Amino acid sequence: MKQRVIGDVSVSAIGLGGMPMSIEGRPDERQSIATIHAALENGVTLIDTADAYHLAAHDEVGHNEELIARAVREFHGDTESILIATKGGHLRPEAGAWAQNGHPEYLKQAAKASAKRLGVEAIGLYQFHRPDPAVPYAESVGALGEMLDEGVIRMAGISNADPDQIRTANEVLDGRLASVQNQFSPKFRSSEPELELCDELGIAFLPWSPLGGIANAADLGTAYEDFAYIARDRGVTPQVIALAWELQKSDVVVPIPGASRPQSILNSLTAPTVKLRPEDVARLDASQPAAV
Repeated sequence: MKQRVIGDVSVSAIGLGGMPMSIEGRPDERQSIATIHAALENGVTLIDTADAYHLAAHDEVGHNEELIARAVREFHGDTESILIATKGGHLRPEAGAWAQNGHPEYLKQAAKASAKRLGVEAIGLYQFHRPDPAVPYAESVGALGEMLDEGVIRMAGISNADPDQIRTANEVLDGRLASVQNQFSPKFRSSEPELELCDELGIAFLPWSPLGGIANAADLGTAYEDFAYIARDRGVTPQVIALAWELQKSDVVVPIPGASRPQSILNSLTAPTVKLRPEDVARLDASQPAAV
């Protein structure tokens, strides 16, 4: 597996997103654990989760963190190089609703609860999940800096951030911002400025929903004919071409496709072996949704 870097840690060029294993429509636990083990067996060393990846019920908070921790504990191979990245500050108080809590004290409590669920003394990468309009952004990020200094977390990141917030976070953290996790895919390209800024600053950029989201990933080739055309030419799936395209955007890009079946993550893991020609990249950059 080709490698990329987050902070001072080398990780697989493709990570595993855990969200589909814990929200509505999730598979049974055995299938989820099989999916995680398939990823680890094939070189994945980055797994992304969050305390908010659960069904909309209070007793479900941290479901995905606990699931991933259990799967890693039960894995038969070496787990020393695995980086589990989690997030805090986003909540699911009820079905269909999301909320934010960026208060520093809350984030500190949430991080310690996540560490306990993950079974670690210090979280490898902790990310502020989403800006809270009720709290100054620098104050929320400041809590990450304090947790870095206290050893509660080893690296700090942010998610769903704009360029000004990226600059603010990196300044507040004294240049220690390790990652930015934003939505980016053939369908959602408005995070291109954030990706370019991360490339400039040398900060890892982790596209979430890199295939267009749970509801759209399977139809990527139908929606974007250029991705399907190049996929046929290369003998791979349109999803693999999308991940390869993202990887070639910059060496700081580490896509984290969500998966709930071993076959899905194994397909995604072929993307780093696909080298797109400049004319392919130009075509994909200009690709528009197919006419309905």
